[in-house]
Amino acid sequence: MKALNSLVKFGAGAVLATVGAFASTNAMAAGGAGCGTYTQADGTAVTLECSKAPIDLTNKGSLQRGAQTFMNYCVGCHSAQYVRHSRLAQDLDIPPELVEKYLMVTTNAIGDHITAGIDPEVQGQWFGAAPPDLSLETRLRGDDWVYTYLLSFYEDPSRPWGANNLVLANAAMPHVLHNMQKSLSKEEYEARVGDLVNFMAWMAEPVRHDRKIYGAFVVLFLLILLIPVYLLNKEFWKDVK
Repeated sequence: MKALNSLVKFGAGAVLATVGAFASTNAMAAGGAGCGTYTQADGTAVTLECSKAPIDLTNKGSLQRGAQTFMNYCVGCHSAQYVRHSRLAQDLDIPPELVEKYLMVTTNAIGDHITAGIDPEVQGQWFGAAPPDLSLETRLRGDDWVYTYLLSFYEDPSRPWGANNLVLANAAMPHVLHNMQKSLSKEEYEARVGDLVNFMAWMAEPVRHDRKIYGAFVVLFLLILLIPVYLLNKEFWKDVK
């Protein structure tokens, strides 16, 4: 009976732990309380709130557009060494021949990982440090942080590449999306950046959507299981005074 009583407590604890894990994951994905501070021309420090990234891993169109943007604008300097080109075809419903023709810019084998187009040592000499691998960037920084960062570049003639960033001051990264930003409206540009961040979120955890679905079923199963276990425990202990 003591074992059964412990099982009831374990079941309740498991439910709370699972719910807590969901809350922790969502908090990490939100990128924290903000995206840092910046100083205005008058010397006033302003807290920059993170913009909400439009993450929807079920939107294959958004993920496909994000993959295109990533390959066109990011792979020249950044790698995604934990992702294979073949995974793009498999998960994003892109025909392999289209992946080979349009999305493979640094390799000729579809089974290869996504590598940078320029040697990291050369990039280190150009930028002062080699650009980071972006496979897990959204898990490290948060979806909202990355989205806000990409939208926060501004012209700064004092910087080597003519641009600076409100989220990450004096960032070594140039504003690689500058031409895209000039050619699109504000809403269109934000949507394209949203597609890019959505793709990066998929790269960081391709099973993220499935994990949440499975987690919800696990919580539901534990809650249902708790009912008969509780009733059985109550039946066993009813005659004990």
